[in-house]
Amino acid sequence: MAYDLEEQEEIAKLKAWWTEYGTMVIIVVIACLVTVLGFLGWSYYQQQQALSASALFQQMEEAAFAKDHKRVRDIATQIESGYRSTAYASLAAFSAALAGVETGDLAGAKTHLKWVIDNTREEEFVHLARLRLATVLLDEKNHAEALALLEGKPAEAFAGLYADLKGDVLVAQGKPAEARAVYQLAFDKSDAQSPYRALLQAKLDALGDAK
Repeated sequence: MAYDLEEQEEIAKLKAWWTEYGTMVIIVVIACLVTVLGFLGWSYYQQQQALSASALFQQMEEAAFAKDHKRVRDIATQIESGYRSTAYASLAAFSAALAGVETGDLAGAKTHLKWVIDNTREEEFVHLARLRLATVLLDEKNHAEALALLEGKPAEAFAGLYADLKGDVLVAQGKPAEARAVYQLAFDKSDAQSPYRALLQAKLDALGDAK
């Protein structure tokens, strides 16, 4: 009998607790379910986006191999607009920019490279896009804009490349002394075993004791 009374007291306490907190528990459980389902839904969406972007990117690579530059640019634009959250979007933009350079469409190349700078989440892609865009601007003899892209302090891994390209722009501007200084910086930051160092040394030698 005592056991029954104790059991009834526990049931009564449980009922009282549920009366006070039951609604809150239901809300918390629903919120957790919504969060989990939302995460699973987002993960599925991201996976589907990546798969679709991958399929388009494969088509773009085939077009690039066939030298179908227009199709490369068209597919790249499709990936950029529809799958911008995937890494394929930036890779497609780089391919389209290369197609633009190869066909003399520098305006188109710049558009795709600027897209990367403005939209990618990957810092490495931003630096690569800035370097390639500065190279296009150098080809156009737009030296001021090229230098503006190369100003600031880039990530250490890219510091030498920035300095090297900046030197090229300065040479084109007829500023050999300034060019030599940044070529030296690029040389100092390069790997002693890298063949790239020989190219930097050749640029320094070509300038001699520039004044």
